Order: sequence, then C-alpha cells, then structure tokens
Amino acid sequence: MSIHTIRKFSAFRSTTIRSAENSTRAGAAVVEFAIVGPLMIMLTMGMMEVGRAVMVKQVMVNASREGARMAILPSADSQTVIQQVQSQLAASSINGTTVTLTPPSLANAPAGTPVTVAISVNASQVSWIPNPAFTLNRTITTATTMRRESL
Repeated sequence: MSIHTIRKFSAFRSTTIRSAENSTRAGAAVVEFAIVGPLMIMLTMGMMEVGRAVMVKQVMVNASREGARMAILPSADSQTVIQQVQSQLAASSINGTTVTLTPPSLANAPAGTPVTVAISVNASQVSWIPNPAFTLNRTITTATTMRRESL
C-alpha cells in the first residue's frame, strides 16, 4: 500500500466515526429537548399569565381612579359613574367585573364625604389561558377613595 492510499483510508475512517458520533448526539438532543421543552413552555405561559394579571390590575386601577374623579363632582350620579367605569373596563376586554360605589347614593353625600370606587374580578374570567392553574380561585381587586367636592 502506498502512503496516498493509507491517507485516503484514514480520512474515510474518521468520516465514518464522526457520522456515528453525530447520530448519537442528535438522539441526545431529542432527549434533552423532551426534558427541557415542557418546562420552557410552562414558564413562558406562566410569564404571559402574570403579565396579563398585571395589565388587568393596572387597567382596573385607572378605571377606579377615573370613576372616583367623576364621583366626587357635585353633579355626579351613582349609576353614571358605575356605567363609566364598566365601559372603560369593557374597552380593554375586561368583563365580569363587580363595581361598588360607597356611599351607594351620591345625591345625599355632603361635601368632604369620602367616596370609594371599588372594582373586583375573578382572575379566571380575564385569563388568556383556559383553566389557569395558579390564578383559578384568585380575585383581582382595587379601590380608589377621594373626598367629595363642594359647589
């Protein structure tokens, strides 16, 4: 055998060995993904769910603040305030909320009376994930209190 033939055989043999190593490594990558993939998907879905809950909370805070600003005016009507808050929430696709106004009737509330607009919603009603695991029985709530203005 000449040296040239030995080099060809040696190059062929190393290619064959590398090919077997690559197929073994590809199998290991599939197993690693099978272990890590579901965990990464769960973490991603969890981050989306927490982000949605934070967004809903912030929209509710803004709606309660705007409702309280409207309720402290001397000409405010309870039903109008509640409808305004619910329409702001509905504009952000937040439905199924409970809006509570304290005192319930603004017509008899004198100047300086604290007026509270409270909003609550079940977290599962605003979730993007069907049957969310960690927010299933939680309630997102917020309230804003301001003093009623005088004429």
